[in-house]
Amino acid sequence: MLFASDPTTALRAGRRLSLALQLARTARRTPTAPVLRYEGRELNYASLDARVNQLARAYAERGVRYGDRVAVLMNNRLEVVEAWFAALRLGAVAVPVNFRLVAAEVAHVISDCSPSLLVVEERLAETALEGRRIAGSDCPVLHLGPGDAAPAGTEDYTAALAATSDACVVVDVPESDPAFLMYSSGTTGRSKGAVLTHLNLMANAANSAESQPILPTDRGLLNVPMFHIAGVDTLVNHLLAGACTVLGGTGGFDSVKVVDLLERERITSCYLVPSQWKAICEVPGIRDRKLALRSLGWGSSVAPPSVLEAMNETFPGVPIRSVFGQTEMSAVTCVLGGDDAVRKLGSVGKPVRHVDARIVDEAMQDVPVGEVGEIVYRGANLMQGYWNNPGATAEAFAGGWFHSGDLCRMDDEGYIYVVDRKKNMIVSGGENIYSAEVEAAIDSHPKVAEVAVVGIPHPRWVETPRAYVVPSDPADPPTEDEIIDHCRARLASYKKPTSVVVLDVLPRNAAGKVLKIRLRESARG
Repeated sequence: MLFASDPTTALRAGRRLSLALQLARTARRTPTAPVLRYEGRELNYASLDARVNQLARAYAERGVRYGDRVAVLMNNRLEVVEAWFAALRLGAVAVPVNFRLVAAEVAHVISDCSPSLLVVEERLAETALEGRRIAGSDCPVLHLGPGDAAPAGTEDYTAALAATSDACVVVDVPESDPAFLMYSSGTTGRSKGAVLTHLNLMANAANSAESQPILPTDRGLLNVPMFHIAGVDTLVNHLLAGACTVLGGTGGFDSVKVVDLLERERITSCYLVPSQWKAICEVPGIRDRKLALRSLGWGSSVAPPSVLEAMNETFPGVPIRSVFGQTEMSAVTCVLGGDDAVRKLGSVGKPVRHVDARIVDEAMQDVPVGEVGEIVYRGANLMQGYWNNPGATAEAFAGGWFHSGDLCRMDDEGYIYVVDRKKNMIVSGGENIYSAEVEAAIDSHPKVAEVAVVGIPHPRWVETPRAYVVPSDPADPPTEDEIIDHCRARLASYKKPTSVVVLDVLPRNAAGKVLKIRLRESARG
């Protein structure tokens, strides 16, 4: 039977730690508590759980079975969560798809994971259908939008939901089974799908809750695209705690609108990337706003000291946490708590409880304290591997540890400092240059708002640093000589950039991380 109803199966299923079961448990415990809010719409736990049951039945009626993949292509909205959890309730795997992809990139995801169902919203339907055509797939498509606007070959999402029962769906889903298939942002090349299990995400939530407990009364802002691991984590962590997640929009980041949202929705916790916190701290009158924030989080990229200092000055007394990790680790690996934010300025903290970490050289030997090496991991939140990519999985797990690609050092108290991404390290004339160190020096120049440093080809030194700078005042950008002279007093000669390019904005992915691959490509013509 698709939906087992015998007591033995129900009892076995009830022992699990699967995510959709956790939603059902919270719905029984606090049915009227708000779980999601977005642009004035709100769902409580009971209504979300009922809609997940209905949608799971609709999926099953369209052929979705245990272990199948369900791809979801939507902007941030309430329906994203029910689309994910309906798949999880059936024992299927949710595949969040980047809504910024073009049809050919969507086709890559569809070809790679072979979904049994594609769930899309109206404004992305054309891209989704073209991607399906390129991939040669005939999977059914549920279309969220006005019923009379559903394109040919699709079914209306709302009608499919309404036509089914909200009776409880009971499927035995072990926590060791895959829950999400997360495709990387592709900052260094073609995206790969990381297979994350229910247990991976439960372990990550436990790690996060230990460093910053979430209360049922909390209201967390999810201001990143939900297809990103930070979006999945924020939602899962708050859901497991019985708290409310307030969804932000998916347009361009507007610091004033975000501050308005923080104040209006009485947000208690917020995670942003450093460049976004910098913009928040610069909003006029920010210190006079009636905010309810009790914790601030940053991550995804290295925070320049100037940003952390601005956060401390703008939100005095509010703990600031550095959250470090990556998709393959579900995602948190290290946390720097509020008590150490000033004392260990620039560190990403220490590994969380259920993560083992080492800093190693190319031979997998631990490097001495203070020396730079690659940080490698093991832990309950480590992915199963890359979907349909045994070669990449074997490379990532070489030596029995997961290779992060992050170059780090550890101080004598065990605090970890990120030096650079391994692929971003510049080797110039045989000398290692860490772009983050050069960026920190340039960031201290008063005319610089943002900076990214990459290696470009050099006929003698093989590579040489180039700085891409966004000026604080576009009408008065820094000159190349000003930047190089500024670095001369702060860095060894071989580390300073040999060229400087002024840009209006730095290219970024959906999580706000600078796409250095784009800068390197532009430098190479």
